[in-house]
Amino acid sequence: MTIPLVVGIDGSEASLEAVDWAADEAARHEVPLLLVHAGAPHHEATALIGVASDRARTGAPRVRLSSEVLHEDAASALVHKGRNAFALVLGSRGLGDLAGMLLGSVSLAVAARADCPVIVVRGGAKYRDARFGSVVVGVEEGEGSGTALEFAFREAQVRHCRLVAVHAWSPTFRAALESPPASGYALENQRRPPAQVLDDALRGPAERYRDIPVSRRVVEASARQVLLEAASDADVLVVGARRRHGHIGLQLGLINHAVLHHAPCPIAVVPQI
Repeated sequence: MTIPLVVGIDGSEASLEAVDWAADEAARHEVPLLLVHAGAPHHEATALIGVASDRARTGAPRVRLSSEVLHEDAASALVHKGRNAFALVLGSRGLGDLAGMLLGSVSLAVAARADCPVIVVRGGAKYRDARFGSVVVGVEEGEGSGTALEFAFREAQVRHCRLVAVHAWSPTFRAALESPPASGYALENQRRPPAQVLDDALRGPAERYRDIPVSRRVVEASARQVLLEAASDADVLVVGARRRHGHIGLQLGLINHAVLHHAPCPIAVVPQI
């Protein structure tokens, strides 16, 4: 049985926009769509599910659709469903969030704890028709971006668009490159040049997805700034999330928090496997 794409609904306009986006996404990947609501009394939940189901059927009539009402707090319910999900799709704001919040509390909690990719739908309807023709993925030093790259290549494949791989690095790294290696350190333990970091990360997935055109961007600037600028003309932004050492859940970090709050387009947070 194919695992479903799960979308959380609460009746807010943001969650209905998430349903629209998720219906399109389920159709692209040919996976079932599961609508999940948690917390409201049964009669209210039934009404909310009905409205969301109508929108999903209108947007993607061929997608296999199901729904579920869970009687626990929304974040815990969605994290639980994410253990057997293709991905979790959420709106950027919920009904219970305070005015002025940039990102809803449930969306942030789920993005920090889920075992599967979490997509927070931002940017409105213009990001539903793939008008920009690109998927942007952030690539960091180390192994934290591997799963995110696989997700991003797969998104570019089903969207028939290009992949833009971005690696940002700090100006302090240049001084490290120009300085002689510290005594006792082998050459292989020195940090790699930024372009090599990106090339090394892309080598494996680019071989597996040879039909995907890839643009490489290596930029000397803050990762937050570079990713937000790149996302301004992207259909979706993809970032990786590392596991916490000795703790349950993910370490989103300052950069992921920033893009979750400020990205102009839908953003996918993909946990490292």
